[in-house]
Amino acid sequence: MSAPTPPQAAARARSREPGLAAAVALYTLARVALVAVIALVLVLAGVPALVALLVALVVALPLSMVLFRGLRARMETAVAQATARRSAERASLRAQLRGDAEPSAGTSPDGAAGSSGEGSAPASAEGETDAGEHRPGQ
Repeated sequence: MSAPTPPQAAARARSREPGLAAAVALYTLARVALVAVIALVLVLAGVPALVALLVALVVALPLSMVLFRGLRARMETAVAQATARRSAERASLRAQLRGDAEPSAGTSPDGAAGSSGEGSAPASAEGETDAGEHRPGQ
């Protein structure tokens, strides 16, 4: 699991895009600040605090959709990138477990089926045998 981390960190540093956590935190902070500003304006106008907070929550939802369109787009991009990266990592891991990918240093002996006829069967037949042996419930 430590092998994919440096390329991902380098790609993130090159893109200069905020990560998923930063994008979500920024969007959430902006929405909470909008609710606070609306509630403060209503309280200063003489509306009771609880009513002002409830009205601010209702009013801030459609306003945040319009005012924070750029932040929301940035967050959606970060979510899409994280999803694509995780899908690629998952596919790579599944390929390694099936034996389709080239073995990395030290991963093939630990992940192989052992003495189940590794040299006598082709990789595709071995992958099918492994899948049946290791997943009896599926």
